[in-house]
Amino acid sequence: MDAAFTEEQEEIRRTLRELLVKRSGPEEVRAAVAGAAGYDAELWQRLAERLGLPGLALPEEYGGAGCGPAELALACEETGRALAPSPLLATAVLAAPLIAALGTAEQRAELLPKIASGALTAALAVPGGSLAVALGLTGGDPDWAGDGRAGGVQARPSRDGWTLYGEAGQVLDGHSADLLLVAAHTGGFARSRTLVFLVRADAPGLTRTRRTALDETRPQAAVELRDVEAELLGADPADVAGALASVGRTAAAVVAAEAVGVAAHCLDRTVAYVRTREQFGRPIGSFQAVRHRLADLYVQLQAARSAAYYAAWDAGRTGSGEPGAAALALAQCLETARAVTGETVQLHGGIGFTWEHEAHLYFKRASADELLFGPVHRLRAAAAGEAGLFGPYGTGVGNEAGAGNGNGKGAAA
Repeated sequence: MDAAFTEEQEEIRRTLRELLVKRSGPEEVRAAVAGAAGYDAELWQRLAERLGLPGLALPEEYGGAGCGPAELALACEETGRALAPSPLLATAVLAAPLIAALGTAEQRAELLPKIASGALTAALAVPGGSLAVALGLTGGDPDWAGDGRAGGVQARPSRDGWTLYGEAGQVLDGHSADLLLVAAHTGGFARSRTLVFLVRADAPGLTRTRRTALDETRPQAAVELRDVEAELLGADPADVAGALASVGRTAAAVVAAEAVGVAAHCLDRTVAYVRTREQFGRPIGSFQAVRHRLADLYVQLQAARSAAYYAAWDAGRTGSGEPGAAALALAQCLETARAVTGETVQLHGGIGFTWEHEAHLYFKRASADELLFGPVHRLRAAAAGEAGLFGPYGTGVGNEAGAGNGNGKGAAA
């Protein structure tokens, strides 16, 4: 692994940071999330036209830049630093690679160039209530069918293709996406399997409701499908679990890099604040206790950044990569973001505890990401199981209690 960035990668970072500093300050972020889409559509188009951000990791034959997870993670570190709300994660990180992996040649040729240009946004809808489980990050088996309860999506063959019925409760940018990729269960008991379907935003029977989320910069929606006509993505059968796990490795590296950007911004702002805030006639940053706290955060941040960069490099390797690298990096970066944002609130004193202060935007992002993609202890338990540290992955042997293996059996078994 070469830890040095190329000139092109540094240019991506520099250009993106300059644009976001001008267009995505705290007030602009609050205004954007209050809109119907949950993000600044004009800024999204500028990111697409000027930087080609939606197609950064897509092949050149589909209008992309032909870069890899490392460049995408580097860009997302900057969007995390600015806390810029955008469909980047849902569209470019979750949906586009799934279309590239499972889609037919015609589907790829139709959809990927539109995604690369920023003209089409997409979202991944997985039932069962846990995106981390569906992406293979925290172990266990996704409850695609809902186990007889509300929450699953069922697919039935119809005269014109397929019909979907069910719901998904936590769909990132699901309320505003032009296209939904819906993972649905079909085949009944005899040929039980999971397939992915394409659902257009204007499909009859589709209802999308934006939900109140802890982190407003990461909008979520409840999606209901009532006999909705859908198009099968790719062919039947398909290795949906394998494709989702591959997407999960890249997504973990990207979210880890975003968390590093969140922590880096908060640490920079806190250091600047303690240099000017005075107590007892001197800056509070001159107190040894404050210096020690900031030094500990700095060391933790640098370690997390190294882990995120390694995970991004590992995700771009051909083959399966190193077992558990992405999940471990994500766990470390989420933990770091939570620690740094918490200390940011504390070290800003009384002003840091007010809802109006920007520190709370970052604190909410750190907390919400751990709920969406964690928790941290399950990420680590799944990584340990995948690496075979305590026993075969998925058997329940050595898995942390509570992480499970999809059949309710944990370490106690």
